[in-house]
Amino acid sequence: MKLPDEQHPSLEIRDRSDLPTPFRNPFVHELRFTTLEKIRIGVMTVTVFPVRLFFAVFLMLLAWPFAFAASLGRSELAVETETWWRRICDIALRVLMRAMWFCGGFHWVTVKGEPAPPSQAPILTLAPHSSYFDAIPITMTMASIVMKTESKNIPVWGTLIKFIRPVFVSRSDQDSRRKTVEEIKRRAHAGGEWPQIMIFPEGTCTNRSCLITFKPGAFIPAVPVQPVVLRYPNKMVNAQLSSILWLTLCQFHNPIEIEYLPLYTPSEEEKNNPALFANNVRRIMAKALELPITDLSFDDCQLSQAKGPLRVPTNSSLLQFNRLARRLGLRTGTTDTVLQQQASRARNIWGYRLGLEDFAQYLDLPVTDMLTELHSLFNQHEDGQIDVREYVIALSVVCQPSKAMDTLRLAFGMYEAKEDRAIVEKELASILRTALGVAEVDVTELFSAIDTLDAGKITHDDFCRFVVQHPDFAQEYLLSSRETPSTPHTVPLTNGFSVDHYNTEEPTCSLPGQKKKED
Repeated sequence: MKLPDEQHPSLEIRDRSDLPTPFRNPFVHELRFTTLEKIRIGVMTVTVFPVRLFFAVFLMLLAWPFAFAASLGRSELAVETETWWRRICDIALRVLMRAMWFCGGFHWVTVKGEPAPPSQAPILTLAPHSSYFDAIPITMTMASIVMKTESKNIPVWGTLIKFIRPVFVSRSDQDSRRKTVEEIKRRAHAGGEWPQIMIFPEGTCTNRSCLITFKPGAFIPAVPVQPVVLRYPNKMVNAQLSSILWLTLCQFHNPIEIEYLPLYTPSEEEKNNPALFANNVRRIMAKALELPITDLSFDDCQLSQAKGPLRVPTNSSLLQFNRLARRLGLRTGTTDTVLQQQASRARNIWGYRLGLEDFAQYLDLPVTDMLTELHSLFNQHEDGQIDVREYVIALSVVCQPSKAMDTLRLAFGMYEAKEDRAIVEKELASILRTALGVAEVDVTELFSAIDTLDAGKITHDDFCRFVVQHPDFAQEYLLSSRETPSTPHTVPLTNGFSVDHYNTEEPTCSLPGQKKKED
């Protein structure tokens, strides 16, 4: 597959022509430290870090009895009249949570703009979502959030969560998404009776290099929303999950800026079209942040973070392919059975290369600019013709990112010769180039390592035996000198504060054993 151009087609910049435009994977973080920074982190690790961690945990434990007392006798369906003792608990919790963040190095929080009251803006949309510390505005306002039901059973943490009256989502309930949307609509139309609901419409964490597609859940109620943007000048807050707490607590000071933008009231057209409403709010927030926007979404995050022998490299064009496939509806209903049928069709036309019109006929779609862009990704030889088997491989990767071996088995089935069920080196290169989403890949060394008998061809069984012995073969043989996979540097998954569980977009492929990374 061809690599994304320097100007990525899904990346837009509005009113900021001076901003940099090269594509950067929003789900990847890469930190590089100077020698001085490494020394400072080392010193802080053995001095300040343990002290800060101790006091942060202590303050959280100290907050528990106040949250427990305030939650006694509280209904999940109605708002009780605020009593004096609940008001005291609320003030105490705000103070304790602010002290906890202070211990973490967030000595002061810069707040810009005027927060709108719940009666005017029942929903607050926050972006970008990038770390655990995005909970700071939540603890400052004690606004409600969307939270999985299992979270309320976590010791200490569950009690603190219940205090802010979250909208709970049950994974075991098949009708959970609809119920969640209905509950948000009920609270949003209650005339300010309920606390405001804070929602991170991106639905997952990014590196704050752009704003990805907003999910429509926050915009379905069709009520005015107040956009809120977050800024972290400290690059350490951009680290991955395993190191974000450590690196952040090893900084003398962690600045954060929270800006409340003007209230956004939807038009009649936006009320009837939540996706349009979401996109227009995103543009306003992107302009305030001076960031580009991209059509990448939560599904692309799953693709970037998938583990296995074929982890997506940072320069992969599969993210671009996934965006186009989703918008063209090619992912909808794509199950294992559908992929097998696609593979059989591709094998039947083995040897025939498809032009744009033939490809449109193959997919039963009209020729559009979007389809043209998709076709060009596989136009490796710049002759206007593509091998449809490469399309099937790419579709398999994006629909089942955690099932790399299933994709490879599907690919071998399309390429292998009928007489001995084997493929040659050129065919292996085509398979792996497409599965990784890169322009070129040198498989000579890899093929020789698999072809121990020097037969000039290998079978799927030969390949599987080799993968068992070398589970990271792609990085070891193909990417070590070019590009590292994105997984080691990826941003953490959403931390439970702000998952937009109620995605009402078209369903994506649902495969056995594939779990949605929502928490």
